[in-house]
Amino acid sequence: MTGTDPAQLALDHLTRLGAEYEAMDCDPALADTAAFCAHYDVPLGHSANAIIVKRKRGEARFGVVLVLATHRVNNKAIRKLLETSKASFASADETIEQTGMMIGGVTPFGLREDLPIWIDAAVAALDWCIVGGGSRSLKLRIAPSVIADLPNAAVIEELAAPFPAPAG
Repeated sequence: MTGTDPAQLALDHLTRLGAEYEAMDCDPALADTAAFCAHYDVPLGHSANAIIVKRKRGEARFGVVLVLATHRVNNKAIRKLLETSKASFASADETIEQTGMMIGGVTPFGLREDLPIWIDAAVAALDWCIVGGGSRSLKLRIAPSVIADLPNAAVIEELAAPFPAPAG
């Protein structure tokens, strides 16, 4: 990625799209989903995490998955999308290398067009969601349909599943 500010790239991308969104300033120390939602009174079920995933075998390949904070990624679906038998989450360094963004601030906007964005159907079904804004100090409230309309995006059924309910 270039040395350009990824948050500004994201906002510029949204401007070019003519998308409606709300930019929400965020204390970088509270950028991780659970802390953000608790502090800023955002339901976890409306917070979508953008996570970089990668192949662990064969030629390097990366993608972005967008899943609700209340869900866990379906590894089988990720392996199928990456066309591999082994996949994992990218490291913090790999996330920066692929997006220019730190974990806790990754956004689907302003990314390279060759980086696929796979959106869980549960995210796409919402009227609005919160996603990273390109930095740990910015979040975006936006309609998931704006993300799904990106040329490198696809809505995937069963990309994630709800975390099991706590026992007891």
